[in-house]
Amino acid sequence: MRAVFWLLCLGLAVPLSLAGPLGALQRDQVARHAVKLYRGRATTPSHSWLAKNCKQLVGLLRQKNVAIKKLAAAAGAVGKDRSLSEPEKQFQVHTLEVFQKELNESENLVFQAVHSLQRALQGDYRDVVNMKDSSRQRLEALREAAIKEEQEYVELVAAEKHQQEAVKSALTQNKSLSLLDEILEDVRKAADRLEEEIEEHVFDYNKQMKGVNVEAVLRVEDEEKGGKVKNKSRKVEVEEYLGLSMLIDSQNNQYVLTKPRDSTMPRADHHFIKDLVSVVMLSLPCGWVCTLVGLPPMFGYIICGVLLGPSGLNSIKSIVQVETLGELGVFFTLFVVGLEFSPERLQKVWKTSVQGTFYLSLMMVGAGLLWGQVLRIRPTQTVFISTCLSLSSTPLVSRFLAGGSRVEREGDLDYSSVLLGMLVMQDVQLGLFIAVMPTLIQAQSGDMDRSVSLRVLKLLTQVLVSLAAVLLLCLLLRSFLIGPYYKKLHAESKGNKEILVLGMTAFVFFMLTITEFLDVSMELGCFLAGALLSSQGHMVTAEVIGVIEPIRDFLAIIFFASIGLHVFPTFVLYELTILLVLTLTLVIMKFVMAVLVLSAILPPGSRHIRWIVSAGLAQVSEFSFVLGSRARRAGIISREVYLLVLSVTTLSLLLAPLLWRITTHKWVSRTERKTVT
Repeated sequence: MRAVFWLLCLGLAVPLSLAGPLGALQRDQVARHAVKLYRGRATTPSHSWLAKNCKQLVGLLRQKNVAIKKLAAAAGAVGKDRSLSEPEKQFQVHTLEVFQKELNESENLVFQAVHSLQRALQGDYRDVVNMKDSSRQRLEALREAAIKEEQEYVELVAAEKHQQEAVKSALTQNKSLSLLDEILEDVRKAADRLEEEIEEHVFDYNKQMKGVNVEAVLRVEDEEKGGKVKNKSRKVEVEEYLGLSMLIDSQNNQYVLTKPRDSTMPRADHHFIKDLVSVVMLSLPCGWVCTLVGLPPMFGYIICGVLLGPSGLNSIKSIVQVETLGELGVFFTLFVVGLEFSPERLQKVWKTSVQGTFYLSLMMVGAGLLWGQVLRIRPTQTVFISTCLSLSSTPLVSRFLAGGSRVEREGDLDYSSVLLGMLVMQDVQLGLFIAVMPTLIQAQSGDMDRSVSLRVLKLLTQVLVSLAAVLLLCLLLRSFLIGPYYKKLHAESKGNKEILVLGMTAFVFFMLTITEFLDVSMELGCFLAGALLSSQGHMVTAEVIGVIEPIRDFLAIIFFASIGLHVFPTFVLYELTILLVLTLTLVIMKFVMAVLVLSAILPPGSRHIRWIVSAGLAQVSEFSFVLGSRARRAGIISREVYLLVLSVTTLSLLLAPLLWRITTHKWVSRTERKTVT
C-alpha cells in the first residue's frame, strides 16, 4: 500500500521533473491532490505514516520554491548593483545559479528514484535480462548524477577560493604592503594566470564525447605516503599526493597517473622505478646461472620475469610500462640486425624471402583449416591461430646469430641472409595481419556481406602501396641524405659520442614513425634504418654498433623479462602433457614445412642452408602475445585458446635454442670435416 500511494503521490509528476518552476508548481499540486484523496480513507498507523511523509514532501517542495525565488531575486539585485565590477557580478550570479542547480538536482533525484521503483515493480522478477536492463539504467542515472555532482563540487570549490581571495584582498587594501609583499602578490597573480593557461579541462571536454563511460573506481594510496592519517597536516599531505596513487576499476584493471592537473610540479612514478630496479638486479644472477649451465642468458631474463610476474612474487606493479620499455629493445635489436644486413645482401635474397614466407604461411593456414574441420573449430579462429603461429621471433634469432658465425656460404647465399630476409618479410606480414584483424572481428560477429572480399583486396592494395612508398623513400634517403647526415654527425661527435647516439636514435625513430604512419609494422622501419646506414661502409657500421649495442643489450634484457611476465608455470604444470604434445607437434610441423618450402625455392646445392634456416623458423614469435590479447578482447578466440597459444609460444621459445644448437653444430662439424678433407 505504501508503494501504491507513493506512486500516486509522485509517479504522475515524473514527466514534469525537468520542467523548471512550472513543473515544480504542478508537482506541488499533484502532491496536495494525493493528500486530499488520502484523507477520505480510514486512518491506520500505516496510513498516518504515508500522510505524514506526503505532507513533509509538500513542505519541502514549498521551501524549495521559496528558496529558488529568493536566489533569483538575489541574482537580480547583484545585476543591478553598480558598486560591483562586471567580473564580480558574473561570479556572484554564477554562484547563485550553482545553488539553484543544486536544489533542482536534489529534487530531480527524488522523482528519478520513484520512477526507478515504478519500473522495477512493473518488471518480471524471473526475467534476468529485464533485471539487468533495470540495473543498467540505474547505473547510468547514477553516473550522470555523479558527473553533475562532481562539476557542482568543483564550482563550489572555485567559489570558496574566490571568496577567500576577496577577503584577503580586502584585508591587504587596509594596510600598506612592503616591497616583498608586492612582489609576492604579483607572483601569485602570474601563477594564477599560468594555471589557467595550461589547464586543459579534459574532464569537461571528454565527458560528453561519444563512447565515454563513467565508472566507479577505487583509489589506493601509496603505502609509503599513505597509511593511517594521524593529524590534519598529514591528511593534507596525503590528499596532495593522491595524484600518484593507484586507481582500480570494477574489472580489476589498475591505472596510474599519466599527466597531472598541475604540470608545474614534477612527479615521478616510483612504482615503475622500483620495477626496473627489481628486473635489472634479478636478471644478473638468472642470466649468470644460465650461462654457467650452457644456456643462452636470455632464458635467465625470461625466468626473472616469471619470478617477478603475476605467477611468482607479483612484485611488478607497472606491467604495461615495463612492456613498453621492452618494445624499445625490439626496435634497437632490429636496428642492429639491419646494420649487419646490407642492402646488397637483401637484394640477393629478397625473392627467396618473399616466396618462402608466403608459401610457409599458406601451408600453415591450410593445415590450420584442415585441423579446424576435424575439430569443428570456426574458420576465423583457425585462420587467426594459424597465422599467429606461423610467425617466428626476430629478436630471438638475432641473438642466435649474434652469438655465432654467420659467414658460412654455399654459392652466393649464406644462411643468415636467407633467415633474416624471411624474418623481415614476416614482420611485413605482421603489419598486414594487424590491418586485416578488423575484418576478422566482423566475420566473427557474423556481420559479413559481399563487400568483405573487396575490403580485403583494398587492404592488400594499401599495404602494397605503402611498401612501395617505403622502398622509394629508402632509395631517396640512401642517395641524397644518409651520407651527408652521418658525416655531419661524425664531425660534431668528435670527443663526444652523445650527438652520434642521439642522431642514430632519432633516425631510427624517424623511420619507425614513417612506417607506422603508412600502416606498415614499426619493426620494419627499424630494420630499414639499420640497412640504410650499413650501405655507407664497414667503418660506419662498426662505429654505430659500438655506441648502440650497449643500449640494445640493456633494453633487450627488459624485453625478455617482459616475456616472462606472461609465463604462468602453474597453468603449464596443470596441462603439461597436452602442452608438450602441442608444442612438439608445432615445432616439428614448422620445421618440416620450412624444409619443404626451402627445398623447392633454394638451389640444389644449398641443402645445408635449408636445415639451418628451418631450425631458426621452428618457433613462435613473441608478438603472438600481442595478437592473442587483441583477439581475445575482440572475441575471436576464447580464454582457453588464448592461454594455450601463450603457453605453446613460451615453450617453443624455450625449445628453440636446443634445436638451433643441434642443427648448427651438425652443419658446422660437416663443414669443418669437408674443409679438412
